[in-house]
Formats: sequence, structure tokens, C-alpha cells
Amino acid sequence: MRRGILFLLFFVVIFPVHQGETEDGSILFRDDFHMLDNWKPLHFPKISEHTNYSIENEGSTALLKVESNASASGIVYKREFNVFEFSKVRWRWKVSNVFKKGNAREKSGDDYPLRMYIIFKYDPENATFGQKIKYGLAKQIYGEYPPHSSINYIWANRHHDEHIIPNAYASEAKMIILQSGTEKVGQWVDEGINIIEDYHRAFGEDPPSFASLAIMSDTDNTKESAVSYIDYIEVYR
Repeated sequence: MRRGILFLLFFVVIFPVHQGETEDGSILFRDDFHMLDNWKPLHFPKISEHTNYSIENEGSTALLKVESNASASGIVYKREFNVFEFSKVRWRWKVSNVFKKGNAREKSGDDYPLRMYIIFKYDPENATFGQKIKYGLAKQIYGEYPPHSSINYIWANRHHDEHIIPNAYASEAKMIILQSGTEKVGQWVDEGINIIEDYHRAFGEDPPSFASLAIMSDTDNTKESAVSYIDYIEVYR
């Protein structure tokens, strides 16, 4: 994923939609993928081939099906949330394969059958002087502030000694490896993460208060292909 495209991803994914919660207040939202009305497609200007996101029914269960073939695009949840009030995310995912040419440490291998983004909103009131200059210039160009940073949870193509890897294109993005290699390919895997704890490990400080979600499968660098699935995703206390 080229640096300019990655920056565009950071820029467009924050949607200030009013947040709701369940009666007991423990779950902010859950998507079981009966439809894609809660998600907005994210296409990149210089990539003509897009990853396909659709709903597939497996018995009584609806699944998000993600098909990528030398392509790249994402979907973005149309809601932001306060990570200090709802700091946990869980989901279930499955991939058909990993990429032979994939390597999280190289730009040419920066493709993944599935990845989940937590993307943090820039807050000018809590920014450093340098950040205010940087983001102020970006606002002059784009009309609004780009996001502050992101955590990218990946199904890595190969084993890496580190659990957290800087993105090959952007220092504002850290990648956390949840699964790697072929051991669990073709199996449903449950994931659960704590946003604040992971942000501390990745960046050494508290995250900005507000964030949003994005899902992505990209194969534009490696020119490989994959079919992946997500059963559900849930944000909760």
C-alpha cells in the first residue's frame, strides 16, 4: 500500500455519527453482517481493482465475505466512539490463505488477507506544537484534519519475532500481529483486544479519545488473492 494511499485511508475514515448503546450500557455496537448499511466503501484513486465485500449466508448465520485479487479497498464503520468508555473490541475471522510474497517489514509485501483498523481522531486541543503545524497544513489542503494515528491488527503472512511492527509506509501506524502463517488458515479464530492497553504498548502514551473502525484486505503489492470471512464485530466496555 503506497504511502499516499495509506494517508488517504487515515484521512477519510472518521465519521462523526452519534453513538448508541445497549440497555445495560456494556456494548456500544455489534454487527452480525446481515447487511452492509453500517459501512461505507473506501476506494483509492490510483487503484482500479477493488476488494469485494459482500454478505454470504451460511445456514442461519450471516457472514462478511471479503474477496481480494490483486486489489485494494476497505470498508469503514459509520460511527466513532470514545475509547476510554468502550475500550474493547472482539471479532471472529477466517482466511483462506496467506501470501507467499507478503512481508510486514517491506513495502512490497505490505498486503494481508484481512486486517482490522482502529483509527484515532486528531484532537487539536491536546496536540503538541509540532503536531498543530503538521495537521494545520493538512487541514488547509484537505479542508479538515486527518486522523491522528492508527493501530492495525493483522493476520500476518509469515512469522515475525516482534508482536508490534511499525508500518512500512507511515510512522503514525503500528501493526499488531494477532495471527501469522498457515497454522490456522481455514479455521475460525476469535480475537479480543483492549484498545488502550495496545495503544500504550505501540506508542507509549494514551490514545486520543475518539476512534473508528475499518476492515481491509489488500493484494495490490503482491498481486496474490484471498477469500476471507468475518462472522461479527463488537465494541464494548
